[in-house]
Amino acid sequence: MDIAEKIFPDLKYGVEEIEARYPPRGLPDGAKVMRAAPSPTGFMHIGNMLPFLADERAAHASGGVFFLRVEDTDAKREVAGAIRIIAAALGRHGIIPDEGVMPDGSEKGAYGPYTQSARREIYHAYIKRMLGDGRAYADFATPEELEDIRKKQEAVGARPGYYGRWAKYRDLDEGEVLRRLEAGEPYVVRFKSFGNPDNKIAIKDVIRGNLAFPENDLDAVIMKADGLPTYHFAHVVDDHLMGTTHVLRGAEWLPSLPLHLQMFRLMGWKAPKYAHSSTIDKLDGGARRKLSKRKDPEANIEFYDKAGYPALAVVEYLMNIANSNFEDWRRANPSASYRDFKFELSKMPSSGALLDLAKLESVAKSAIGRMNSSEVYDAAREWALRHDSELLQMLDADGGDYARKIFAIERDGAKNPRKDIAKWSDVKEEIRYFFENPGAAADDLACKEFLDAFAGSSSNAEWFAKMKELAPACGYDGSAGKGISDFINKFRVAITGRDKSPDLFAVMSVMGRDRIGERIGLASGK
Repeated sequence: MDIAEKIFPDLKYGVEEIEARYPPRGLPDGAKVMRAAPSPTGFMHIGNMLPFLADERAAHASGGVFFLRVEDTDAKREVAGAIRIIAAALGRHGIIPDEGVMPDGSEKGAYGPYTQSARREIYHAYIKRMLGDGRAYADFATPEELEDIRKKQEAVGARPGYYGRWAKYRDLDEGEVLRRLEAGEPYVVRFKSFGNPDNKIAIKDVIRGNLAFPENDLDAVIMKADGLPTYHFAHVVDDHLMGTTHVLRGAEWLPSLPLHLQMFRLMGWKAPKYAHSSTIDKLDGGARRKLSKRKDPEANIEFYDKAGYPALAVVEYLMNIANSNFEDWRRANPSASYRDFKFELSKMPSSGALLDLAKLESVAKSAIGRMNSSEVYDAAREWALRHDSELLQMLDADGGDYARKIFAIERDGAKNPRKDIAKWSDVKEEIRYFFENPGAAADDLACKEFLDAFAGSSSNAEWFAKMKELAPACGYDGSAGKGISDFINKFRVAITGRDKSPDLFAVMSVMGRDRIGERIGLASGK
């Protein structure tokens, strides 16, 4: 029995059968097949949301396919329920895969399974072939032996790693390998590299352009002791079988690129084009650093939902980071969907973007400003259902009709719609005065005349003309710096408790005569 058969004696199918199950996709030229490939190790990081959005935009802009694959081969780091959280977060932000793991946790598509732990036998079939072809070997190095190798390399100034003469079990006699396997010694399987680091390889990164790296000579682990593959190997197999054309990932993977391209070449497969994106950074005491999963609550995409930022605003903010020309496009196309923007992978930044919550608020105000009153009501209510019972009670008053009328003020049909709401968590304070009498004093103003003028007016213009007549009779004739705006503002404060509000006639029209009368009557003591 040879080594490959000893390690994998009972595989259900071989490489040829697997290849037949994953035929070429047959997409038109230029169509991109891209994937989000999260690991279920915790919450959805906003730094991961950025490339996942870019994956989806680039794929769909080209008429291609976007799929979600779960890379769960690191069982020690896996967090229960994490993939459902991640898939649901993507769904809430409109990043819906065509294939793979769906927001509800189900899978769809002809190129699955889309969860790597369910693809174990696929990886084993390819590793078995590599063992048989001499492109991989069983390695029995213990942690103590690896540490000893590291110390010896350090002592002589050698480059660290498991390669060449430092790869202790690389050329172990087949009989000795079989003896150790028979004895049950723990082992991993390593890729056998024949690269020479003195040689340079030229690589064209979609984002970073032309790069040069030494050839890989490291014998990377491709199967761990638990039988699961490493990322290095699993993504190569999966991207080949699933027809991935472009891989967008973080810049921390750049040093591994020569290894991955070497694997594709030795397997006889066409490698996808790689694009390595930047991180999202933040300022911390004047110093710039990477946004931390452990230190920074704003790293968690759920932070933005709890704060009340609309999902659309988060997406548009990320689009600003992903392609710098998006902001100019948005100004020129204020009412268009962001999906109409021609997204380009090559225009993604190669250096870290700085998290800017003030910019996000500005983007959010514009995003909400583009919504009509029904959309604002529905989105605010959906958020309140999950986060704010008091706001929900306000929104549901009078069957929701009252709140819809409030949101329609200076919004539906307005030439310059209001941009006073940045977050759904702002809504409660923005509309509270519609529900609560502020009890502000109206002094000795002509409350009855004011109310009659409002009740007898069918338009803002007609009401304002009556105010121009009433104000001088009440001493607001422009003398002593007291004019009509001061007169109206006294009533604004009495009615809303604020000296600034949307158009007062529109506010009063929503409140109605009885509510207005109660407020100015109570405030004036009448």
